[in-house]
Amino acid sequence: MNDGYAAGYGGDDQYELVGYDEYGRPVYRQAQAAPGGQQQYDPYQQQGQQYGQQGYGYDQYTAPDGGQAAQRPYDPYDPYGTGTGYDTGQQPATPGHGSYGHPPAAQQPYDPYGQAATSGPQPRVAEQTAHIPQQAGPHEEPQPSAADDRDYRTEQFAFVEEPADDSEDVIDWMKFTENRTERREEARRRARTRVVALVVVLALVAVGGVGYLWYAGKLPGVGSSDDKTGSATAAGAQKRDVIAVHLHDTKGGSTSTALLVDNTTTKKGTAVLVPNDLALTGDDGSTTTLAKSVDDEGPDATRTALDSSLGTDIEGTWRLDTPYLQILVDLVGNIEVDTDADVADPEAKDKGATPLVRKGQGQTLSGKMAVAYATHRGSGERADAQLQRFGQVMQGVLRKLSSDPQAATTTIQTLGLILDPPLTEKDLGSFLAGLSDLAKGGDFRTELLPVEEGGSLSAEASDNVVKDILGGTAKSPDKDAAVSVSVRNATGVEDRTGKARVVLLNGGFTFLSGGTASGTEAKSEVVYAEAADKENAVQVAKTLGLPTDAVAQGKTSANARVSVVLGQDYEPAS
Repeated sequence: MNDGYAAGYGGDDQYELVGYDEYGRPVYRQAQAAPGGQQQYDPYQQQGQQYGQQGYGYDQYTAPDGGQAAQRPYDPYDPYGTGTGYDTGQQPATPGHGSYGHPPAAQQPYDPYGQAATSGPQPRVAEQTAHIPQQAGPHEEPQPSAADDRDYRTEQFAFVEEPADDSEDVIDWMKFTENRTERREEARRRARTRVVALVVVLALVAVGGVGYLWYAGKLPGVGSSDDKTGSATAAGAQKRDVIAVHLHDTKGGSTSTALLVDNTTTKKGTAVLVPNDLALTGDDGSTTTLAKSVDDEGPDATRTALDSSLGTDIEGTWRLDTPYLQILVDLVGNIEVDTDADVADPEAKDKGATPLVRKGQGQTLSGKMAVAYATHRGSGERADAQLQRFGQVMQGVLRKLSSDPQAATTTIQTLGLILDPPLTEKDLGSFLAGLSDLAKGGDFRTELLPVEEGGSLSAEASDNVVKDILGGTAKSPDKDAAVSVSVRNATGVEDRTGKARVVLLNGGFTFLSGGTASGTEAKSEVVYAEAADKENAVQVAKTLGLPTDAVAQGKTSANARVSVVLGQDYEPAS
């Protein structure tokens, strides 16, 4: 089948190339026979003429006014027709041979489309568009209607044909807006979480604070847990470490005693100030006072007598002479005490000299000043006033002492004390470090042991100090130990106490002085606390010559298993 675009093959008609359509395909027309023989075909000249007639493109070989430009022979070295190509001169024709040895035909210029080219100028032929057989006619573009007279430009449809830069900007802006919104939501969620966490923490702190205040008994109208359970748990549930301190005034000759108590159960510390006139019973049953026992009997016998009288378990005795107290205060770097009196310098010769210690709040005391204040007893003052000043100095020392056991032990070793066995420097240092920690935290106080005339313990002492602080009821006497009997004289006759003491000691009982009552009682009483001591109470009554119906179960003194109140019906044996 003959292709309409392949001119010159398989047909008698001659076609010549006139140009290319808008799709790049060659367009031909039927060649016109030139008079006088075959004409030379110039494709560039014909192409330019056709372009000028059809308007398919710009013909560089056609004059601007539509006329035919001057024809010149085609120069292969001057493709642009400028006439400046290289002149190679007239070349003679070279005879050749056709293929396969046949004589060559009349030599013609090479026609790339398979037909002979014509040479020389050709006259303008009638302007018509030639069509090759089987070639479709020229594409007729539809004429725009009146409604389509609007001028559409290509750039107006750029968003359809190709992506625009604005679309990327819009996408980026949408992403930015979305991310910012998400960040705001996340920030709100975090803020809500933090607020909830803060509320929970504040609630826990409030609950913990209220619980601590309730436990410490600092809430208005609410007592501490220790106060509520003291009477029930002081006997056995609480653990206490107790050391006796005896201050010896080397110049005045007097002594002062304090029991340092570290309650490891309630985490509280106390300095129990013991008056010198407290009545104690020796191993032989004789009665003495605390001051005489310290001076005459020594630390071991005094510790045993205190344990027996108060029902405590003292672990050691610390003898502190006034020179060592002065060194101790200087080692800890002075102390601060709320003084209640002016104290003169004991070494001053002029009585009108400036006081060594001034009365006032938060007075700073050196070692010498602390000793003067701790041993001071004003004219007409009770002995308890001097004892309380000693307690203030001890509390001030504990507040300044190191809470580290090793550091506190080093301080004790620096003093060069000779301690009474079984107390060692390490034991004393560790014990004082624990009390120092309590004193710095406000959990240390001083308490005076109330003692009545005659050295007996009052009921207030039994309830508040001996039981609650010292845990006197916690001590269970041995089965083979002698029954301790406290005797209180309410007969109105002073010597009845001594006579009852002799009778009880001869009966194998331990005598404890209960003092003298302020009034008299008509009938005597013999009281026991535990059911196991009922028989012992009956034996005490028989020993004293009292009727057995005077025996009853009730409340006894803290340091006695049987308490006796001698009434006017008591008649000692002659």
